[in-house]
Amino acid sequence: MRLTMHTDYALRLLMHLALAPERLVTIAEVAEAYAISRNHLVKVAHELGKQGFVETTRGRGGGLRLACSPEEIVIGDVVRAMEEDFRIVECFERKSNTCCIAPACGLKHLLDDALDAWLAVLDKATLADLVARPAPLRRLLAIA
Repeated sequence: MRLTMHTDYALRLLMHLALAPERLVTIAEVAEAYAISRNHLVKVAHELGKQGFVETTRGRGGGLRLACSPEEIVIGDVVRAMEEDFRIVECFERKSNTCCIAPACGLKHLLDDALDAWLAVLDKATLADLVARPAPLRRLLAIA
């Protein structure tokens, strides 16, 4: 299983916001802290806002903050919201599947079970769990 960069950045952005709950955080600040693309992060922030994970304030003095407490943000929910699909192998997509052994193959079921187990583990974790040790994270991200 592999997350897209979009989801990776979403999780990092949420962690950053959880580490600075007392103020609005800018895209520029997060992009600099993680040394990642500001343009890509804008798209991520927009999607997180549409999905209800963050609140955005536009204009001068604007920024981002969590829409709810870190304890309420389930990592599995974030991953499901940010990933476009979970098509691990061709046979997961019935319409475009051309694999000749699909009707008799057990691989799809095995991978489907693995995906379910992976998501079940993510469903047990919240954003609060990811930032449970805030001091070293704040130091690494230069968050005052």
